[in-house]
Amino acid sequence: MSLQTIHLADEASTEALGASLAQALQGLPGGVVYLNGALGAGKTTLVRGWLRALGVTGSIRSPTYTLIEPYAIDGRDWLHLDLYRLKAPDELEGLGLDDYPPDQCWWLVEWPECGIGYLPPASLIIDLQAAAGARMATIRPLALAAVLDRLPGSLHST
Repeated sequence: MSLQTIHLADEASTEALGASLAQALQGLPGGVVYLNGALGAGKTTLVRGWLRALGVTGSIRSPTYTLIEPYAIDGRDWLHLDLYRLKAPDELEGLGLDDYPPDQCWWLVEWPECGIGYLPPASLIIDLQAAAGARMATIRPLALAAVLDRLPGSLHST
C-alpha cells in the first residue's frame, strides 16, 4: 500500500487538498473516505474544499448534530458524515444509509472509528494531524491506488 504525506501550511491548503482529491476522483462511481484526526485537525475544512470543488455553494459545516448531510451533485449523491457524537456504532442503523450504497455514491466520514462494525470498508483513508503550526495529511489510497498519481505535483511531499 502506498502512502503520501502532504504538508498543509494553512486552512487554504487544506481546502486545496480537498479540491484536488475531488478532481482526482472525478468520474469514479463512489466509495468511502475515512477522515481521521483530532478535533481541529482539519477534517471538515478538507471536506469543505472537496464539496466546493464539486460546485456546492452555501454553508458547509460538519454535521455534528445531524450526523449526516447529503448533497446531490450532478446526479450523484455525496454524504458528509460526522460520527463524533455516536454513543454506539449501531446508531448508524437508523440513518437511512442503505439508501446510499457506497458503490454508487461517495461517503466522506469524519470519526469513522465511532462506526466500527457498521461502516463499509474505506476506499481511501486520510489522516490529518497538527504539525508545527500547520497540518500534515497522510493519504492511504487502499482501493483507489491511482488517486495519488492524479494529485497535482504541488501536493506531492513524500
